[in-house]
Amino acid sequence: MTETFVVVGGDAAGMSAASKAKRDDPDREVIVFEKGEWVSYAACGMPYYVKGAVDELDDLVTVTPEEFREERDVDLRTGAEVVDVDTELQTVTVETDDGTDEQPYDDLLVATGASAIEPPFEGLGLEGVFTIHDMDEADAIEEYVTVHGPETAAIVGGGYVGIEMAEALSARGVDVHLYEMLPHVLQPFGEAVAAVVEDHLREQGVDLHLETAVSGFVGDERVDGVELEDEVVAADIAIVGVGVAPNTDLAEAAGIELGPTGAVATDEYGRTNDENVYAAGDCAEATHVVTGEPDHVPLALTANRAGRAIGQTVTGDPTPVGEIAGTAIVKAFDLGAARTGIVDEERAREAGFDPVSVTISASTRAHYYPDGAELTVTLVADRESGRLLGGTVVGREGAKRIDTVTTALTADMTVTELQNADLAYAPPFSPVWDPILTAAKVLAGKLE
Repeated sequence: MTETFVVVGGDAAGMSAASKAKRDDPDREVIVFEKGEWVSYAACGMPYYVKGAVDELDDLVTVTPEEFREERDVDLRTGAEVVDVDTELQTVTVETDDGTDEQPYDDLLVATGASAIEPPFEGLGLEGVFTIHDMDEADAIEEYVTVHGPETAAIVGGGYVGIEMAEALSARGVDVHLYEMLPHVLQPFGEAVAAVVEDHLREQGVDLHLETAVSGFVGDERVDGVELEDEVVAADIAIVGVGVAPNTDLAEAAGIELGPTGAVATDEYGRTNDENVYAAGDCAEATHVVTGEPDHVPLALTANRAGRAIGQTVTGDPTPVGEIAGTAIVKAFDLGAARTGIVDEERAREAGFDPVSVTISASTRAHYYPDGAELTVTLVADRESGRLLGGTVVGREGAKRIDTVTTALTADMTVTELQNADLAYAPPFSPVWDPILTAAKVLAGKLE
């Protein structure tokens, strides 16, 4: 009898799993239910569509629905929302414009993603107030900027979305005010990165309002101001980017357990507490490579990798979804900033480590070779074991060097082992001692 693999959610994790399962077992019935119309799209590219660096919204689509259906033989059903899962009967209830149906499954993947957090602000429903977490939102922002030509933007939140949208709207000629209630932007990156990025944002004309809480937005039908504790600042477009929350309602209602982070708890194969139900992507936890504990870091590679692994597992080749290091990189105008592992010393102590850190600055190229740039590197290690715990980099070039640190974390390397890594050298690409090696060398000395 042909087995059926049902996937709920048609983006990174869901479509990766569906494609891999069908490729490995062409006779298996693979059905994907997606409540919207967009599938397999690059959400990380949406700010660059608003900026104008990406010409068409459709350019962000990796694989079209037609390609999934016709070339990959995946039964993709858009406009179909799964509203209930019965784990005893192994069925899902699906609502479409044509009514409600039941679909049996042998294996089920919950890949319901995450949603933008909407704080309890007054005025969130005003025209010109947006979050940006899906394609329709990106399209609406671009259209609003084109049609209404706003002069001043209020961006709430100094994380990835806030920084990227500050660049995007500045490129469209909008005067940007960025509001962050914490002392620094990019809080997960640490103060060394934040200080460099904040100076650069100000150089680019962004008005930073740090340690500033927003209480809401004002206007008649369309936003015309952002409300702070003691004043209202003019704004004729507002972007709220204060984070995301995993979409777990469907799984939780079906008796699927959540983990300590509030996302769906999974084992090393992405399996939940029900042996026939898997979870992956922004709705699911993963194991952190440094702590060995569950974590929730909703990023694209994590989703794609886990989905692909689950596609292999359900077709008979058990494949771990892999651990995560929370590796992330963001473009802030002319800067690149990146982080991996544990860089917050308080969090490191909570995980049982005795953290020691160093921050150094070094050129990305040989000192005599033109166009080099200063790269600031922070590394954190455990004092007793010398084990590397995490790191950050920030500069006008070289931010992808964070991948070297991530590789060291994945290999459970000590700082001395990283210091002795045989990295490539040529003057156009690096000094003899790459900035990562220099930071490791200085940190190793501090640990002695």
